[in-house]
Amino acid sequence: MTPRETAVVVGASLGGLSAVRALREQGYDGRLVLIGEEPHLPYDRPPLSKGFLLGTVSREKLVLADDAELDTLAVERRFGEVATGLRAADRAVLVGDEEIVADHVVLATGSRPRALRGAAPLPGVHLLRTIEDALALRDVLVPGVRLVIVGAGFIGSEVAGAARTLGADVTVVEMLDVPLSLALGEDMGAVCAALHAANGVTLRTGVGVTALLGHDRVTGVELSDGSVLDADLVLVSVGAAPVTEWLEGSGLELDNGVVTDAHGLTSVPHVAAVGDVARPAGPWTAAPHRVEHWTNALENPARTITALLGGDVDALAHPRAPYFWSDQYGVMIQFAGHREPGDPVRIVEGDPDSGSFVAVYDHGDQVSAVIAMNAGRSFNKLRRQLLPRHGEVPA
Repeated sequence: MTPRETAVVVGASLGGLSAVRALREQGYDGRLVLIGEEPHLPYDRPPLSKGFLLGTVSREKLVLADDAELDTLAVERRFGEVATGLRAADRAVLVGDEEIVADHVVLATGSRPRALRGAAPLPGVHLLRTIEDALALRDVLVPGVRLVIVGAGFIGSEVAGAARTLGADVTVVEMLDVPLSLALGEDMGAVCAALHAANGVTLRTGVGVTALLGHDRVTGVELSDGSVLDADLVLVSVGAAPVTEWLEGSGLELDNGVVTDAHGLTSVPHVAAVGDVARPAGPWTAAPHRVEHWTNALENPARTITALLGGDVDALAHPRAPYFWSDQYGVMIQFAGHREPGDPVRIVEGDPDSGSFVAVYDHGDQVSAVIAMNAGRSFNKLRRQLLPRHGEVPA
């Protein structure tokens, strides 16, 4: 490689930053451009639904890389700018009226929260993705405020816990009969759901939202069973969609994300995708699958950069099992592996009623995943023993 080469990383959150670090660590010495639509230094998103809302995590603590580190990495920062298109065949990234032609392109644009379909935006209705979103929500989470959270997934549940700590009156609405059952199965989903009632949060399941009520601002939420919940605030937390609309017509394969091989490479040479926006093949799932977890954005870009630069990927340590955690009402929930529908779950340590346990999911005669509450040491031991069912087997 020569100093005249250019690498462009689109997306300046954890996945993009991890790719930038990996490029330099692996010897790339060309021009390196990092494009991010937010005007901030790269920052950590998981605390936005927990400690940052509570005020226990400061804005400064969210920063993942300061100017000094980015200077050391010799990164050309294009923060507060939006990539609007990509001609993948010649690796030309469009930023406003400018065109940056690159030798290597890394896509790390992540995902954004889905809005309620058909619901007009009203003051008092919030989404949560950016630091501005969190600040706006934090400002209005005061004792006695009536908060309705639409969606009992991990982010919605974490916000419910923070809001209760701040003295809000919280109701969570979930379309599924058992929250988190798609990810964890009904048994473990029910265990997590019980945390809401135990902490004074009303949980309404098996019901959807038909309308947000109010004129100048939201005043209520109408449910599909005809009931109405009074609300001063509403948080919509119904999942996230990969940020790929700017890639339409680029020549890349887009299907609920940017489709890649197991290493993160697309079908276009020298174009890769990492983090939430990538939909790689195996080895932990039979079909391509997006992994929307912090550890994926931290760990896997290094492997992708090795492949992008033509290195020996097979010589690297094999990717670890997908892992995520959630802190709800002071309870640490950890999950690793990949559960297929129908995989039975069994308790191997502790008792859900005690608030501390470890359970494993079985897929045939192989453990496919492990889940734990407040049992980190035992969880980590079992996590290290997980093996993929597709493709490579970790060394």
